[in-house]
Amino acid sequence: MAAQNGKDLLVKLDMTGDGLFETAAGLRATRISFNAESVDVTSLESAGGWRELLGGAGVRSASISGSGVFKDASTDERARQIFFDGETPDFQVIIPDFGTIEGPFQITSIEYSGSHNGEATYELSLASAGEITFVALI
Repeated sequence: MAAQNGKDLLVKLDMTGDGLFETAAGLRATRISFNAESVDVTSLESAGGWRELLGGAGVRSASISGSGVFKDASTDERARQIFFDGETPDFQVIIPDFGTIEGPFQITSIEYSGSHNGEATYELSLASAGEITFVALI
């Protein structure tokens, strides 16, 4: 896989609840991680004393974090509404040369900051709140 622009990793938010995805704010730095808990089923009878894991078990999750500037009032307002109302709308994450993930996420934190002679910035963290689908790029 060749080098890619970081700006091509896009986080999109369902703005209206009907599948209309819009790029969330003005993210400048974005990170996504996928996690899967393991279920240890090792016993005294495990071959050679090696750990055994139960395939397909455990909780899977995804988390997204980003920082940047809000690009307009509507995405800022929507993010705040989601956080304070405890909503879990669908988000769509486009990962260049990899694919697209989509599903419900909860905004777990929003942090705002700014300096005297600079723009207001924010940091946003999201946690998966249901089944995530993945469509690979072909």
